[in-house]
Amino acid sequence: MSNVILKNIRKTYDNNKTVINNVNLEIKDKEFIVLVGSSGCGKSTLLRMIAGLEDITSGEIFIGDKKVNDVPPKDRDIAFVFQSYALYPHMTVRENIAFGLKMRKVPKAEIDKKVKEAAEILNLEEYLDRKPKQLSGGQRQRVALGRAIVRDPKVFLMDEPLSNLDAKLRVQMRSEIKKLHQKLQTTFIYVTHDQTEALTMGDRIVILNNGDIQQVDTPDMIYNHPKNTFVAGFIGSPQMNFINGRELGLDENITYGIRPEKMLSQTGEIKLSANVEISEMLGSEKIAYFNIGESKCCAKLPSDMQIGSVIDLSINKEDLYQFNIQTGEAIY
Repeated sequence: MSNVILKNIRKTYDNNKTVINNVNLEIKDKEFIVLVGSSGCGKSTLLRMIAGLEDITSGEIFIGDKKVNDVPPKDRDIAFVFQSYALYPHMTVRENIAFGLKMRKVPKAEIDKKVKEAAEILNLEEYLDRKPKQLSGGQRQRVALGRAIVRDPKVFLMDEPLSNLDAKLRVQMRSEIKKLHQKLQTTFIYVTHDQTEALTMGDRIVILNNGDIQQVDTPDMIYNHPKNTFVAGFIGSPQMNFINGRELGLDENITYGIRPEKMLSQTGEIKLSANVEISEMLGSEKIAYFNIGESKCCAKLPSDMQIGSVIDLSINKEDLYQFNIQTGEAIY
């Protein structure tokens, strides 16, 4: 079993700054789980604590049935893929992939076999004798993955592995990492600040903010049933609009949320007009920005729609989310 359990995990630095607050999380065997949040939310710190690269202040970490609080990183049966490729420039792809096994004095025949298998999985066979400088960014990232694969770990830990790639390559590598997970049938814990990566890759998503878990659920549930205004605003691009009820002729003690793509319903009971401040053409769609009362809002519109200085909005009450105006918690 390669499940990971975090019990009451806390991390406080010497300056009494707490970056992880009493986190409890169970990651299932063979699950692809994504830790996502804005910069400084604690996601990378949490990953490094699972790896043993960061001490925990209190709590317990289990990998499989084994408590690993005092187990050094090399003995936790995990593989870590970093944001930087961290390849040895003087070594070939073959030597980079094999390096960790060689240090563990694994027999040469077994090393050759594992390197060959990893290269086949990652389509690196023709690059095995090249140096890293002769590879593209995506190929270097695959070499870093290959170095992790040959260890045959219980858990793969990935800390923003695609952030150094251009947009097109990120899309390609997202697909390749998901295929890799399906082939290996191993637990993956993946850290990103990119909500698109989280939604497209994760079996479940863990949303963090200031060291606290805000919600853990499937991408569909996170998007359609956010637990609070933070989750609702973080997931979705452009983000959800938040409008006080009095601006909509509704309960002024409730904050209402509406996705930008739902601002122009065919059957909307709520009719509004707003002055367009700016609009953006994004190929298949347009985004119009405007204010509703004191709330800054936007609408996602068809690309062929003409946008003037004023936009007429039509909102269906069924598309509105409700949030407690004091706490931000969702009302369902």
